[in-house]
Amino acid sequence: MALDSMQEIFDKIQAGRKPFWQVVRDTDVEERQVTAEASFEKMHATWRAMVESVDTYRADRRSVSGLVGGDAQRMWDYAAPQETAARGGTVSALRTTPEGFAARADLPLRPSPFCKAAFVVEQPDFKPGRHPYHHAGVFYSQEPSASSAAPLLGVRPGMRVLDLCAAPGGKSSQLAAALQGQGLLVSNEYVAARAEILKSNLERMGVSNAVVLNETPARIAAALPEFFDRVLVDAPCSGEGMFRKEPAALAQHCEALVKQCAELGADILDSAAAALAPGGELVYSTCTFAPEEDEGQVAAFLQRHPEFTLADVLGNVDYTFGSEGEANRTGGLPLDVSKVRRIWPCQGGEGHFMARLVKAGTPRTLPAPGEYTPEEQLWLAAAAEAGKRSKGGKPQKAAKPADARSARRENSRACREAVQGRSSRSRDAGAGDASPAQSLAAWREFAEECFPELAKRPAVVHGGGVLLPAAFPQTNLHVLRAGVFVGSVQKGRFVPEHHLFTAFGALCRNREELTLADSRTVEYLSGREIEAHTAADGWCCVTVDGWPLGGGKVSGGRVKNHYPKALRLL
Repeated sequence: MALDSMQEIFDKIQAGRKPFWQVVRDTDVEERQVTAEASFEKMHATWRAMVESVDTYRADRRSVSGLVGGDAQRMWDYAAPQETAARGGTVSALRTTPEGFAARADLPLRPSPFCKAAFVVEQPDFKPGRHPYHHAGVFYSQEPSASSAAPLLGVRPGMRVLDLCAAPGGKSSQLAAALQGQGLLVSNEYVAARAEILKSNLERMGVSNAVVLNETPARIAAALPEFFDRVLVDAPCSGEGMFRKEPAALAQHCEALVKQCAELGADILDSAAAALAPGGELVYSTCTFAPEEDEGQVAAFLQRHPEFTLADVLGNVDYTFGSEGEANRTGGLPLDVSKVRRIWPCQGGEGHFMARLVKAGTPRTLPAPGEYTPEEQLWLAAAAEAGKRSKGGKPQKAAKPADARSARRENSRACREAVQGRSSRSRDAGAGDASPAQSLAAWREFAEECFPELAKRPAVVHGGGVLLPAAFPQTNLHVLRAGVFVGSVQKGRFVPEHHLFTAFGALCRNREELTLADSRTVEYLSGREIEAHTAADGWCCVTVDGWPLGGGKVSGGRVKNHYPKALRLL
């Protein structure tokens, strides 16, 4: 690589005219083209040439090593061809502590520098989705540095928290763990298919106080103005920090994408600002290096919103990571870059950017632990009253296909109106053979036997389904789930849902207790019946090392498997 080309790269990077990776890709295209069809070997060669030239520019010229704290060797290593990026996960405080997890895990682990609850797995062939602890919601699998943003919000139990771009659910699960089942978590995803994945992941993680939305940020802000104490915007971005982890990010990257993402991010930030309550805090994060989406985005936001101030992004945590922002990447606008944070690939993860913004005003007083505010009590009462108007009645004959579709639409509408939630599970079997009062009575009888601590909690009805609702106002938003669907009356009997066991399995009186080393654990997760050693006849929660996997029904010394087919090991 010619030295004049190296100087061109360094000058463009420092001037902030182009994203970091875009400069490498575009400079001297004929010799070092890193495009969709380029292999990681070519990208590695580019980095190696840059690193070899660093010493030449160390004296009075700005270099790549200046951008990454002098650790150019690790940047060179980052670009080296390899099959996978770093693997890791985040331990859920709804289940255990990081120390408790490390003591039981059968994996080589080391702590992550980006989050106290996160770890890095030192095992290249690690398949997190097959691990029993993953099925039990003990940890969420994510690239180590992806866990860095959520703790920066300083979430406390009792708060109302909005994760505006939440799928697939890693950061939402961290926010839910910080809430400890108290307060409200609203997790939104605009893409319908991804919203279903988000809902499924939060159910697996045992989250009981979440509302899952499939909405636009603008509609949320309009329906819930100045409602939330904390808002996380992990914005859709050009993905420059994911080039090693996701080759597709490299393939689709272009200047037009950066511009489009910057504009979209600005719109989302404006909606987040409108939804945030006075005195609330907003964390904005991306997984890109593009200044238009990072320092420049935050600087422009502060120009549009004088009611916000930039706070030290690490102000809510007692540890540090990454590097300060870059002063020459703000688009010429003022910004104290010492208060924002970048993670460069050589610093132990992929690429990320984070900033924390505080809205002027006095924060609201949080309710006492375990209590609802007066307005939350009104929301629950309204949901219960709407639930009483749900259609019940006698079993009907099988409907024609067109009528069945109409019934499903009506059920969906009624659920949104009554309980701000919708069950993805079909309730054709017995959904119409119980009135709301009968459904509630069946639930309470079941709860007194199996989950006595839940028997007196507020519950509402949608058709044959019983919901322990999250305290959430009635709106016209598209709600996929608002609380925990605990079960339904089918053929005259109450049948519990999987989410009941993942959310409240620790409260179940009847448990079949497995261990990680027990061969029955894999048998259960594969959908097969297992021998009953500790559970009595009737419904039970199946656990692994004390953490809930799902439900089963014991009869004749065997546990009939009720683990959802879609989640089973193949």
